Amino acid sequence: MTATSATASPRDTRRRRKNDPESVRADILAVATREFSEKGLSGARIDEIAEKTRASKRMIYYYFSDKETLYLHTLEAAYQKVRLQEAELDLDHLAPLEALCRLVRFTFCHHAKNPDFIRLVMIENIHHGRFLAQSELIQSLNAGVIDVLGDVYSRGVATGCFREGLDPRELHWLISALSFFNVSNQHTFSRIFDWQQTAPENQQKLEDHVTDMVLRYIRVDREAP
Repeated sequence: MTATSATASPRDTRRRRKNDPESVRADILAVATREFSEKGLSGARIDEIAEKTRASKRMIYYYFSDKETLYLHTLEAAYQKVRLQEAELDLDHLAPLEALCRLVRFTFCHHAKNPDFIRLVMIENIHHGRFLAQSELIQSLNAGVIDVLGDVYSRGVATGCFREGLDPRELHWLISALSFFNVSNQHTFSRIFDWQQTAPENQQKLEDHVTDMVLRYIRVDREAP
């Protein structure tokens, strides 16, 4: 901490925040992500979010109007983060098999490193996807990932390495399901079977297994890559 920041007055802090609204919003969303993922929509409290961001309730309501709107924006930010990272994989310039392998491994590792995202998705399922359905942004983001996967699949079919007749949405479901379970059920699975699932060596094995299963499912020869 610099001497300037250490001696900054509350008025100076408020002025800096006022002059950097994007930073304020990002700070609020980061804390809200943790609160909503840990306590759900009903359990999270604006008072606690305000305290942990050192922002006032009034400021939070200024940016997000109410708790449900903040929750929706938190969902949008979580989906936007994963989809932007997927776009950086640059799958268009890879051979179909390599592109699919990279996407599967990315999905597995992203979910493992972002348990807050998994919990948010679980909470939204409790609400039957009601808030997700209100977001045009999330709809467009998820349509985009299906388009990308569909392109990889079509190129694989055209080159003869992927079998025909599969739906990209079903492939996405398969990849997501295997990667999601690794996080959503890690505590119960580890305790029931007395297995350190989250140990690095076991996570690497599971990542390899998931990748192998998806590739065996889609390849024409069904042999291990």
